Amino acid sequence: MSDTSFVRRDMLEPQTPPPSQVGVIGWIRENLFSGWFNSILTLASIYVIYWVLASVLPWVLQSSWTATSLNECREQIAVAYGEGTSGACWAVIRERYLQLIYGFYPSELYWRPNLAFILMIFALAPVLYPNVPRKMLWFSGLYPFIAGWLLWGGTIWTPIAIVAGFAVGYGLFRVLIDRFGSLAAVIAAVLGTVLWWLLLAGPVAATLASAIPIGLTPVESRQFGGFMLSIIIGVTGIGASLPLGIVLALGRQSDLMILKSLSVGFIEFIRGVPLITLLFVASTLLNIFMPPGTNFDIILRVVIMVTLFASAYIAEVVRGGLAALPRGQYEAADALGLDYWKSMRLIILPQALKISIPGIVSTFIGLFKDTTLVSIIGLLDPIGFSNAIRANAEWQGIVWELYAFIALLFFIFCFFMSQYSMSLERRLQTGHK
Repeated sequence: MSDTSFVRRDMLEPQTPPPSQVGVIGWIRENLFSGWFNSILTLASIYVIYWVLASVLPWVLQSSWTATSLNECREQIAVAYGEGTSGACWAVIRERYLQLIYGFYPSELYWRPNLAFILMIFALAPVLYPNVPRKMLWFSGLYPFIAGWLLWGGTIWTPIAIVAGFAVGYGLFRVLIDRFGSLAAVIAAVLGTVLWWLLLAGPVAATLASAIPIGLTPVESRQFGGFMLSIIIGVTGIGASLPLGIVLALGRQSDLMILKSLSVGFIEFIRGVPLITLLFVASTLLNIFMPPGTNFDIILRVVIMVTLFASAYIAEVVRGGLAALPRGQYEAADALGLDYWKSMRLIILPQALKISIPGIVSTFIGLFKDTTLVSIIGLLDPIGFSNAIRANAEWQGIVWELYAFIALLFFIFCFFMSQYSMSLERRLQTGHK
């Protein structure tokens, strides 16, 4: 009887895929030459990349690193690569990189900003990475005061007195929350902390400093500059604007009319004013409204304005995340019997912040790059120092080398923030693709 089945009885031997479909060749065919239009775009892109590299690389590589002036740099390039050769004068970076990074900070005290930067990495680690022990969060909370003392110096009792203000506020909150409710306790805690800072922190620190003189050599704010100044303003603004922006976003969605009106008015006013206007207010107008004889540090004024500016944008980003949550999440929190603060802390905000990560990080990157605007009000950030260097007779006329170095520094920090945000999104991804 003949076999009329249409199903193969014998298995075929496995064969290797065609070389043109796997490996590097397969990837190139699939991604670069998958069709006639894609092939044209690929060839055009290759030509553009070649043209850019052919124009830029000779200028980058045919350079001088040992000159002490722009004229000497041009002479060295002409001798090494021939007359009429155009090359970069990286010698200006070798000569002035310390100023571009530290400003006029005393060179014998460079160890203090270096130590502050290293400690910043340890302080950020438990905040950014879940594998780091949570016990290190206490150091993250104390770091701003440690860094401020290291950078500006002075008596150690000043940051301790400032930290004591938070202890006073927390104590008032714990005492009053059961008797008067959470809102009254929060208001009393904030008022108590502010009054401690305004009235008692200075005298207490001065008394302790006279009794037990422990401190570092003071450094004035006018000596700060370079990339160190950008890091101080940027990191402080980023760290302070996020919690303030969350509070403003919650206030904007509050049912309390006064709180909602104040939040909406603040957000809309700040978002409607350019940052440079706020910086001019910080540098000039604030002193007019301060009591006579008040010494309000210029860097502190700029940090406050930058923080307020960024917090308004963060508030809108977080509000978008809150609005994106289904109403059922709020109802589920109510069904569990959670009060407002617990529902926000445990259910609503974690989900809203996860949705808002791209917008938050984009705001942070923009804030960090906007720190270069402080050069307009007289602070010598990297851009301000590049102008000062170019005003020197030895380096007058040099431009691109300084800007390239500054751009590289900013790119490193911004690229790290971008990569971390993408890794955080992947780590928190719970949906199905």
